[in-house]
Amino acid sequence: MKKFITILLGCCFGFATGVGAKEEPDKKPAPKSKPVQQQHVNTHVQTVHSQHVNGPKIHQTKVSKPPVRRSLSVQPNKIAPPQSQNLSRNVNSPKSMKQPTAQSEQLPAVQGNQKSAVLPNQQPAPNIQNIQARYKNFHAKPNAAVAGVKFNQNYQIAGAQNWSGPQYQVFASYRPQWHDAGWWQNRYGSNLLLIGGGWYYWDAGYWYPAWGYDESASYYPYDGPIYVGDNPRPFDQVVADCQATLQQQGYYKGEVDGLMGPLTRQALADFQRDHGLITTALLDQPTLSSLGLG
Repeated sequence: MKKFITILLGCCFGFATGVGAKEEPDKKPAPKSKPVQQQHVNTHVQTVHSQHVNGPKIHQTKVSKPPVRRSLSVQPNKIAPPQSQNLSRNVNSPKSMKQPTAQSEQLPAVQGNQKSAVLPNQQPAPNIQNIQARYKNFHAKPNAAVAGVKFNQNYQIAGAQNWSGPQYQVFASYRPQWHDAGWWQNRYGSNLLLIGGGWYYWDAGYWYPAWGYDESASYYPYDGPIYVGDNPRPFDQVVADCQATLQQQGYYKGEVDGLMGPLTRQALADFQRDHGLITTALLDQPTLSSLGLG
């Protein structure tokens, strides 16, 4: 009986040992689940890595491949800054070289809109020889639109005392004189001339009104010296040359009448101011030289 029990216990122990041995292999697959999870994690990491890798690849294709440029054109706001910087830095590119030409072509249009602000002295210089030839034999006539002045023995040219220089002394010292025809003939004889409705005498480069020489011909639009130079050319021809020259330069707006009227004196003043001359509003030596006529 004891032997039977011993054998039975041995068999049970052996069976239990076999069962334990079988259960141990069954427990081993538990670690296999870790590779499965690890494999799952690796796939996730791999997908993430692949997306990360694909990100730069896509960025590279945006720069190099034409198809991706089309996708960039859909988003102009993102690519506009790089393009503007590239154009500004690439000075030698053909596009950048065309920009100054376009700007220079626009310049005449801009100037055209500012014609009213452009000074008249920026006009092309007139042909002086043609002007002088045109008015070589010009003879002025009294103009009803230009009023004459009356004799005033106390008259002085306003501001002339402030004009410095020997060219202006004659204006500061001028005083009108009233004499009869005999007095004028005795002193100036051949230098007396009827010009534009009044009698004038020539002395040292200037024409002056000969007040009282002939009361029937005493039309004087201006009382004062008129400079013509060493040649006693009639001043109406010189004034006509000045009017035509100032007219072409945009200063004089009246007709060429050869008279020293208000419009002519205003044009002379504007010309003198723009050319840095003393603003006398009169025909003096510096002004005649600046006009190219003396």
